[in-house]
Amino acid sequence: MANKRKIEIFSAGCPVCDRAISTVEDMADDRFDVRVLDMNDPKVAERARNLGVASVPAVFMDGQLLDCCGAQGVTPDSLRDAGIGA
Repeated sequence: MANKRKIEIFSAGCPVCDRAISTVEDMADDRFDVRVLDMNDPKVAERARNLGVASVPAVFMDGQLLDCCGAQGVTPDSLRDAGIGA
């Protein structure tokens, strides 16, 4: 598929971040290009600040922060609501 949707996960390597990464990777199919960005890298942290990331994990799809990154956290249901997975 020529135009894959881009998913970026800003992570600090914590257990909550690891769980979010696993959930996204399990649900994303070949229509998505999933990238994990390490907040311990100063360039990644600066980019996150510029995007308005206030906490991690933060999941962006095509440059937009997903609603799942609020109080409820990254769940299969919230990812399905965003169009990821069946």
